[in-house]
Amino acid sequence: MPKMRRKSDLPTKTCAACGLPFTWRKKWERDWENVKFCSERCRGNRSAATPQAS
Repeated sequence: MPKMRRKSDLPTKTCAACGLPFTWRKKWERDWENVKFCSERCRGNRSAATPQAS
């Protein structure tokens, strides 16, 4: 059995919508490079957080 990892040892990213840091999750294991939002709520609010090009 592998050793446990501390949460502080896991990779982190900054959410594109809210700007808060979030850490790696097991469910994102295969797709970590493409994860941009910390939650479904931020994904739904992404248009409000990003400025629209005019």
